[in-house]
Amino acid sequence: MRHNKKINHLGRKAAHRSAMLSNMACSLIMHKRISTTLAKAKALRMYVEPLLTHAKEDSTANRRLVFAKLKQKTVVTELFQNVAEKIANRPGGYTRILRTGFRLGDAAEMAIIELVDYNENMLKTPKAAAKKTTRRAGKKVAPKAEEAAVEAPVAESAE
Repeated sequence: MRHNKKINHLGRKAAHRSAMLSNMACSLIMHKRISTTLAKAKALRMYVEPLLTHAKEDSTANRRLVFAKLKQKTVVTELFQNVAEKIANRPGGYTRILRTGFRLGDAAEMAIIELVDYNENMLKTPKAAAKKTTRRAGKKVAPKAEEAAVEAPVAESAE
């Protein structure tokens, strides 16, 4: 049974796991999207979401809390200056995980984890999906029935 086992240890010791998650979080913040295994993506989401919440309020205390986890000045600066502006109005859920299939070598399930507000294509899709028509037969059958009714008298009058 796995009672009270919240974190996935990812087959690593604690120091290796924290260093790996810190590096992955830095890559995610700098590149806005990274590709990794599904298990690592889920672990990274739990690691990086609180850091993004801290970044919404720019204070010395929050900068120190984030720097203690990330350990890279350029990433902390990027996070507090650029990323924080985009996520300022979002109440949570700053990341998105998209499954991409299985890796060829060991069949590990792969995923892309990205910052939600930086994917312009995904932001446009709800508008495009709203414009699509439904596949109801009633809408398409009615114009064809009218065309058939118009063609029938013309054919009869020709005889």
